[in-house]
Amino acid sequence: MTVNKPQILLLSLSVAMALAACKQDPAQPAAGAADAKPTDAKALTLDESKLPPVNRFQPVDLDSKVDACTDFNAFVNSKWLAANPIPGDRSSWGAFEMLAERSNAVQQQLAEQAVADANATGVEKIVGDLYATGMDEARINALGIEPLKADLAEIAALTDTASIAEYLRKSAAVGESTIFGFGSGPDFNNPGVNIAFAMQSGLGLPDTTYYTDADKQDKRDAYVAHIARVLELSGIPAADAATQAKDVMAFETRLAKVSKSNKELSRDTKLYYNPISPADADKLTPNFPWTKFIESQGIAVPAMFSFAMPEFHQEVSRMLADVPAAQWQSYLRYHTVDGASPYLSDDFVQEHFNFHSKALLGQKEIKPRWKRVLGAVNSQAGEALGQMYVKVAFPDESKQRMEQLVDNMSEALKVRIENLAWMSPDTKAKALEKWKTFDPRIGYPDKWRDWSGLSTNRDSYLGNVLAANEFNYKWDLSKIGQPVDKTEWGMKPQTVNASYNPQQNQLTFPAAILQPPFFDAKADDPINYGGIGAVIGHEMTHGYDDQGSRFDSTGKFLDDPGWWTKGDFDAFKGLTGKLAAQFDGYVPAPGLKVDGMHTLGENIADLGGLATAYDAMKKATAGTPDPMIDGMTRDQRFFYGWATVWRRSHTEDDMKNRLATDEHALAQFRAIGAPSNLPAFAAAFSCKPGQPMVREGDKQVVIW
Repeated sequence: MTVNKPQILLLSLSVAMALAACKQDPAQPAAGAADAKPTDAKALTLDESKLPPVNRFQPVDLDSKVDACTDFNAFVNSKWLAANPIPGDRSSWGAFEMLAERSNAVQQQLAEQAVADANATGVEKIVGDLYATGMDEARINALGIEPLKADLAEIAALTDTASIAEYLRKSAAVGESTIFGFGSGPDFNNPGVNIAFAMQSGLGLPDTTYYTDADKQDKRDAYVAHIARVLELSGIPAADAATQAKDVMAFETRLAKVSKSNKELSRDTKLYYNPISPADADKLTPNFPWTKFIESQGIAVPAMFSFAMPEFHQEVSRMLADVPAAQWQSYLRYHTVDGASPYLSDDFVQEHFNFHSKALLGQKEIKPRWKRVLGAVNSQAGEALGQMYVKVAFPDESKQRMEQLVDNMSEALKVRIENLAWMSPDTKAKALEKWKTFDPRIGYPDKWRDWSGLSTNRDSYLGNVLAANEFNYKWDLSKIGQPVDKTEWGMKPQTVNASYNPQQNQLTFPAAILQPPFFDAKADDPINYGGIGAVIGHEMTHGYDDQGSRFDSTGKFLDDPGWWTKGDFDAFKGLTGKLAAQFDGYVPAPGLKVDGMHTLGENIADLGGLATAYDAMKKATAGTPDPMIDGMTRDQRFFYGWATVWRRSHTEDDMKNRLATDEHALAQFRAIGAPSNLPAFAAAFSCKPGQPMVREGDKQVVIW
């Protein structure tokens, strides 16, 4: 059971994310749609004494044995990281993860209250039903694979191209597409209207490179063994399961050859957009006509949709004709069972962990059940839980202070654009047009999504998950052909992250990230500007990174040079090339390196965001004496705030996975990459020319 949606271009601060946006429809207030911060007759409560601590910058964390001008990350974070090893149920640990744990602890209390409320309605009932059935381990174990038997019987009955194609249509219609993604998103040429997108999918390994790179043979071997074990758990005899596992791997390897890698997708936004009529798509995929598929999903056939990565879909059509039905059965059976494994009995759950978390990421221990179930609640009904979260975990004063910070950062960015030496007046005017249309959203949506129509109960965990899958899929499809609702959020309030949406020019800062070390109501301005201020600047700069800059002030996608003059576009490419080369030089371990082009967009955003935040901090504190808190200057504390955000360690496997799949550089290099280009950093710590944290002359990168 898998849910695959088209990737909407959301550029996020931390973990690589491509998220479909959420719709807030106020038509059914009884089921949860509401304006502003919600209130309920039954009050939710929060016991803060049960929450894990926040992670603030502390002077005691500084490592006097390390020179700040040699390795600023080690100077600020090495002592803390040594004293805080990665927990067994994590593959990385640092500022983001600690806040995620705190958010989880809040959510756990809320979910337990929802479970205990026998009269719960609306979002509380949905959350309570999902959480209660997920925590009923005895019932789940007693059922075993029984909840999937009808699906597996359908797969076992497939005999030919026609029956397989019909199965793909039928399973997609209930939100369980396996081999491709289909859903809604704003039209790149007319961003005020949603269209349909068909996308590549269908791979069980994290990236196309996992099917080809020599250094990933151990992961391929582990994957084949995992496939065999899943098939065996589903009822296939061991010898047959081993043979079928090789067939599944061969099937996916063929798909991988025509799929775009994560790097390709992050470096060329245009890959997502290939407008075509369904009739013309039918000609490209004769064994899987898209007109018939779209009709089968219960929506009107549009005049045009985005048939992204057409080579992938053409290969699927060929495979429908030349891959034996038995091999299709193995592939579909495996993915159906593996996708449902987290919601089945313990033997399925453990096997899912053994491969996806332990073998791929180096995680030592499975997360406790309550965390796993909360993950499912967030996946299936995240905004419903978020509506509960902000009632207890986001004070109004935090939103007010954030609004001021956003305003200050916006003004600082405007000044930087106006003073760019390398940009012509014509391009500056267009850049400022885009600046005027930034739309920041803070904490939680102004309107909440309507959950009426989703029916949950206390009978079946997988049943509730499947019901939510189908509900969310059909709700997403209902947006096709409709105006884009700009009140929608692509992130949940309880998510520790931030994002930028270039098609709507929106900046999103969920409630959960507005805590230390990012935002600290008890801290001085320099710490907050180095933390959340730089995050705000990061998201704003995404509007002008190498991909975000391809969208104009209205959100329309433009071919190069777009709204730039040719000379300015060439100058920009030259500057970004220097930044890519800088990150190409970072080596986290022998034989491993950062890919400067893959991570370029995020590195541009870090550099612009930190520089803008420094300007805003200086303006906010101008005319007042430096208080020299703990003997540290304002400028030093600003950069301490930045580095503390990026304290993070990884298991070896997690590091390798991120290097291959993530468009964000490893945190240790984000801590040093941008500051090393700022003269203010060198001045703050009295660094001398030639030291590693000082980049001068041709090596210094200044973009936005």
